[in-house]
Amino acid sequence: MADIIPFRALRYDLQRVSAADVVTQPYDKITPAMQERYYAASPHNLVRIILGKREPTDGSGNNVYTRAAAFARDWRAQGILRQDGSPSIYAYSQAFTAPGGSKFERKGFIALGRVEDYSAKVVFRHEQTLSKPKADRLDLLRATRAHYEQLFLLYEDSGEIDAVLKSQAESAPTIDLVDEYEVTHRVWQISDAMVIASVQDQMRKKKLVIADGHHRYETALNFRDECRAAAGTGAHTDAPYEFVMMTFVNMNDPGLLVLPTHRVVHSLDSFSVDDFQNSSRTFYEVEEVDPALDAARATALLNERGRAGTALLAVTASRVFALHSPQAAAEKFLAGLSPRQQAVDVVQLHKCLLEGVLKLSEESIRNQQNISYLRDAAEAITQVRNGKANITFLMNPCPVQQVRDVAFAGEVMPQKSTDFYPKLLSGLTAYALD
Repeated sequence: MADIIPFRALRYDLQRVSAADVVTQPYDKITPAMQERYYAASPHNLVRIILGKREPTDGSGNNVYTRAAAFARDWRAQGILRQDGSPSIYAYSQAFTAPGGSKFERKGFIALGRVEDYSAKVVFRHEQTLSKPKADRLDLLRATRAHYEQLFLLYEDSGEIDAVLKSQAESAPTIDLVDEYEVTHRVWQISDAMVIASVQDQMRKKKLVIADGHHRYETALNFRDECRAAAGTGAHTDAPYEFVMMTFVNMNDPGLLVLPTHRVVHSLDSFSVDDFQNSSRTFYEVEEVDPALDAARATALLNERGRAGTALLAVTASRVFALHSPQAAAEKFLAGLSPRQQAVDVVQLHKCLLEGVLKLSEESIRNQQNISYLRDAAEAITQVRNGKANITFLMNPCPVQQVRDVAFAGEVMPQKSTDFYPKLLSGLTAYALD
């Protein structure tokens, strides 16, 4: 079902630049401080293309997108970016230490995947998307006509594809670097036609779930449709815009780690801890726990309570509540959702607590008017205890199998329901349409 093809990746010439100086985290993970650091690291750092600085004088003829296209043209002309000579796929390994201290290695491969409508039931999403990021990425794609960042797709097998790639990844890697989070990234170029054909054959049987990159995938869909309309062509051609660069990872890979993304609620017109406690009892059993709870103890408590089902922690400036054992009212409040969605902690948090108790609208949540998202539990706790937020909600991570089941059912979860760690680096490979 999945149409996977090799490609001649556009890559940095590592005789001209240091890989560590030019790669970046994904564009939506780049803070202003990180952007400044990337700019300083190298005049050829990819940030100038994927997230350039905006200027007060920007207009239609000179803006962040036209400058990105100019950098790309110049770097190719100078040989800073060079296209590989042979169509290839690229084995990709990430060795890392998880926030809890355990060591992992996540393996996958980079190739082109055909852009499919969701209705084709080949590529499945699991999160909602927002229009503003898609408009931004579409403008960038129109200007540069290249995909500089990887989409993260999951497939499922018992390790057969990894076994095919294993022997290829025993030689010296084509790219080898350590990023700012101490993650070791290694890439091996694979041009062996028989190996590529074997991977293609096995991937044809697969359905794919978007792990990371929902906005960029839907941008690729929109761009494809624009190009089809301009060319007067239909589906199932092999035009370059029919494909997008993807990294494929087996959802059974032991190195596939999902972290929770905690919710920090701020700037509420009024907030009463007592009212929150009383209202929450409508939906859950509410147990008050040690108000001095730190991040490590909070994580351990969530893990323990989560074995029996839904478990959430609500942290205020001076009190902490454990919420578990959903009540009948929670089931009624979730009545419009499938049993699969109802079982997801983050869905219950959004519907019962954010919307039901705190009365935040779906639109305000989508627009992040009163909510921010943090991976780090300690930072999320600190923000509320320092008076920068009204309440913080801590969660367990969403299991990969739950993500798969929701996606394959054609359903979605709220934005930022999952945080696959670590992120795929941008700048290892690129896919130029021209």
